[in-house]
Amino acid sequence: HTAMPQLDERTSFFAVFDGHGGKAVAKFCAKHLHMQFLRSAAYCSGDLASSARKAFLRMDEMMKGQRGWRELAELGEKGPKFTGMLESIIWSPKAGDADKLGDGWHSEEGPHSDFSGPTCGSTACVAIIRNDQLVVANAGDSRCVISRKGRAHDLSRDHKPELQSEKERIENAGGYIVAGRVNGSLNLTRAIGDMEMKENKLLPAEKQTVSAEPEVNTVSFAASSLSVLFEQNYSNSGLHYCWSGYTF
Repeated sequence: HTAMPQLDERTSFFAVFDGHGGKAVAKFCAKHLHMQFLRSAAYCSGDLASSARKAFLRMDEMMKGQRGWRELAELGEKGPKFTGMLESIIWSPKAGDADKLGDGWHSEEGPHSDFSGPTCGSTACVAIIRNDQLVVANAGDSRCVISRKGRAHDLSRDHKPELQSEKERIENAGGYIVAGRVNGSLNLTRAIGDMEMKENKLLPAEKQTVSAEPEVNTVSFAASSLSVLFEQNYSNSGLHYCWSGYTF
């Protein structure tokens, strides 16, 4: 998770990441997603929704190649403890190719330069607060709930194969649904990572079988009357249990 009450002087940033198939992608997002959100040109112009979309999709790009493999290996605690030292001897930045995207993510060459990204993945649910505006971006089935006068209202929806819009995207990308699972495997239709579900080279990232593109919901509120809760499944029961939680 990420909790930054002062991302900048006007903005608070909160996020939960629920990994599947391993914890590396969730930990990668907790480390990097808020920084990509901050660095977006859309953020600088005040477009928080577009900045969130770009940050989600950027996670998949960053987890590819030598640099992506190295970070995921470290975060997932795979391999012997000297792996990092060995890799530092083998890999090197690509000459003249550093920081092409202007976000400090240098390209590297090494034994895993052709790494296409992780097969494990993570949900992502982000809440951004600026002044009297709350922006929620969600991919997967982690959930954000707003409390108004003690009643729970969902600000995100679970991305499941039974949703018609999700089913259409999956089938248009060449995927299929079996027993409520995408390609008979994943019970989510949107997630960061899961790169084996994103291999159609004729389609953009947001139209892949499984997409990291978040749905974004924006609401206005009076700061003194808002409680926000992140949870996994049951909105009202979770609200009752966590009623004494954070209030913004």
